[in-house]
Amino acid sequence: MHVITTQSELEAVIDEFEKSEFVTVDTEFIRETTFWPELCLIQIASPGVTALIDPLASGIDLKPFFALMANEAVTKVFHAARQDIEIVFHLGGLIPHPVFDTQVAAMVCGFGDSVSYDQLVQRITGKQLDKSSRFTDWRHRPLSEKQLVYALADVTHLIDVYQHLKVELDRENRAHWLNEEMDVLTARETYDPKPEDAWKRLKMRLRKPQELAVVQAVSTWRELEARERNVPRGRVLKDDAIYEIAQQQPRDVTALGRLRTTPKGWERSSTATALLEVVNKALAMPRDQMPRAPRAPQQAEGSNAAAELLKVLLRIVAEKEGVAAKVLATSDDIDRIASEGDAADVQALRGWRQEVFGKQALRLVRGEIGIKFENRKIAVFDIEG
Repeated sequence: MHVITTQSELEAVIDEFEKSEFVTVDTEFIRETTFWPELCLIQIASPGVTALIDPLASGIDLKPFFALMANEAVTKVFHAARQDIEIVFHLGGLIPHPVFDTQVAAMVCGFGDSVSYDQLVQRITGKQLDKSSRFTDWRHRPLSEKQLVYALADVTHLIDVYQHLKVELDRENRAHWLNEEMDVLTARETYDPKPEDAWKRLKMRLRKPQELAVVQAVSTWRELEARERNVPRGRVLKDDAIYEIAQQQPRDVTALGRLRTTPKGWERSSTATALLEVVNKALAMPRDQMPRAPRAPQQAEGSNAAAELLKVLLRIVAEKEGVAAKVLATSDDIDRIASEGDAADVQALRGWRQEVFGKQALRLVRGEIGIKFENRKIAVFDIEG
């Protein structure tokens, strides 16, 4: 199986893809030892044209590929697109557009929550994919014929999947549902997070302003350090260490060396020195300028019972519409609607979700509709005022 390794071949095949209404795209990459994913192989297909592109080939310039990703006349079809888009954004400085994510489309069409690619191919085409090469080290050259066949199958079968789902969306008049989801998926801020927001990734319940100030400062420092060195965040400093530093607030090498979550002797490294500067700067912040931990909203009386009813309503609506429940509303959406009602700022009360589920959810909370068990079925009924 031929792999494109020269600029002339790349330009020629991209010219062919530029003539298509859509292309299916997948990438193979490695990121276990790096902050940024290392792109190792690009697979593209459209009806009648396929290509395997080696981005590691000497002298190859991916500029034509990035131009295809930006071509508004060609729809880019991915399955679970986020990591592929992240790679294009990091290397090419752009977000592919327009995009069709078959995993999201499958959930909208009732194939369940986060359906895998091989499951989707099997259910739509009846074909069983060989996934034995899934954990390949894609940096290794030459790639075997088996590896290349596996890689190309990820985009050739995607043609049939895309065409099937597109027909389903049009038939059910749900294309605009997917378009709203793609707007979020292709938003630049999704792939260009601010380092100062890195602390929000951490699942830590801190209430003291000093602790939160240290967490925010150290998380920002770690994010910048990991990006600069192109190593995973945990290689710079583990999450547990950030939590312990926030609590213990070490101001010098001796105090840092007493922590249980950092390697022995690490406190004498240049990295540890930089960390101590960040910690001391955070602790020197005037108290009135230190961050305040957001308070959890007070649960309204009866909100727990309302949430349970809303979960039942969600299942009713999801089954009726033939769509995955978690596409309509998350657990957090349910809890906030139960507690805050109309004031809840959640996705379930915006766009197409509001029309399908959100309006009924608010009516349930307001006591305008109820849920009953009748003829062995759960049903919604209006409550007369």
